[in-house]
Amino acid sequence: MVLIFYFFTSNLFNAEITKNLINQLIIKYRMQIKKGFASDNNSGVHPAILKSLEAANHGHVVGYGNDFYTQKAIGIFKERFGEETEVFFVFNGTGANVLGLSSATHSFNSVICAETAHIQEDECGAPEKFTGCKLLPVEPVNGKLTPEAIQHHLKGFNFEHHSQPRVISISQVTEMGTVYQPHEIIALADLAHKNNMLLHMDGARIANAAIALNMDFKAFTKDCGVDILSFGGTKNGMMMGEAVLFFNPGLTTNTKYIRKQSMQLYSKMRYVGAQFVAYFENDLWKETATHANKMAKLLELEVAKIPEIKITQPVNANGVFAIVPRKIIEPLQERFFFYIWNDMTSEVRWMTSFDTTETEIFEFVDLIKELLGNEQ
Repeated sequence: MVLIFYFFTSNLFNAEITKNLINQLIIKYRMQIKKGFASDNNSGVHPAILKSLEAANHGHVVGYGNDFYTQKAIGIFKERFGEETEVFFVFNGTGANVLGLSSATHSFNSVICAETAHIQEDECGAPEKFTGCKLLPVEPVNGKLTPEAIQHHLKGFNFEHHSQPRVISISQVTEMGTVYQPHEIIALADLAHKNNMLLHMDGARIANAAIALNMDFKAFTKDCGVDILSFGGTKNGMMMGEAVLFFNPGLTTNTKYIRKQSMQLYSKMRYVGAQFVAYFENDLWKETATHANKMAKLLELEVAKIPEIKITQPVNANGVFAIVPRKIIEPLQERFFFYIWNDMTSEVRWMTSFDTTETEIFEFVDLIKELLGNEQ
C-alpha cells in the first residue's frame, strides 16, 4: 500500500497510471502480506532455521564449505545415506538439478522426464543450456513416469545420428502432488541400469514424500536404485540452499568444477550448512512436512464436501489439484492467492506449507462456499 501511495504523491503519478495498474499493485500488495495457497516457496523461514543462521553468524570461518557447519551437515547426510555418498550444496533447486545432470552427462546425451517435470516446465531451459542435452518429455500418469511410457525413447544406442539416452529423471513429490511408491522407483531404476543409464530424482519436496511413505529418505532413494538426488529443503522451512547427493562417487569427477562454473559455489557456505544441521536436528524436517501434508488432507476433506469442486489428483503430500467454477477463481485469489494450473479446464493448484493453519483452511473453504452461494 505504501507503493501505491508513492505513485499518487510523487511526480511519477500522471494520467498514464491506469486503474488496471492500481489493481495490479493492490493484488501484489495483498500477495505480500496475506498467506495463501500458491506455493510452499511463499512461506517464510522456520524460526529454528533463523536461529541457526544467527548462531552461525559469529566470527570468521573458512569459506567455500571448509567450515564446521558445512562439514557437520555433510556428515549428517553421510550418516543417513552412507559414507560413500558425495554431497554438494548449491543455492536452489534448479542449480541442484543442473549440477546433478551436468555431472553425469555429455552434450550428446538425452534426459527422459515427465512433460510436467520441473526441469521441463519451470527451469527456463537451464538443464538444456548447461548440459547441452536433449530433454525427452513423456506424458505422465498422475505426474509419474512408467517404464512402459518411456520405452519408445530407449533407442538409438551407439548410433551417432541419435542423442544417447543417459538419464531418467523423476520428481518426488511429483509436480502433480503424487508420490512414487518404492516399487515404482525400483522398476524405473532397473530399466535405466539395464540400458546403462542413470536414475535422477528431483527431491524438492522429498520430506513431504518421506512423510507420505512413512519411510526414511534412504529407503526410497538409494535403496531403490536412485543414482543422483536433488535434496530440497527450501520448500519445507529453509531460507535457501539445496544438496546434490551422488550415490556413485565415480560420477563426481568433475562436479566441483561444474558447480563453480555454473555459479552455485557459495563462498559463505556455512549459512547453507547451518540450515541443514538445524533441519535435521530433532527431526525438524519431519515436523514441518508432517504439518504441511496434514493441512493438505484437511483441505481435501473440506473441499470434497462441495459438489461444485472436483479434485483431480490423489492428495499424497501437500498439494491439492481441483477444478473449480471459473467465476470464483479471481475473487478467491484476491483473498487467498493461488495459481491456475490449467486455464483451459479451470484446474487450480493449492499448496500447503509448514505454517498453514487450520483456521486458514476453514476460512478458505467458507469463502468458496460463500462465493458459490452455499453458505450454511
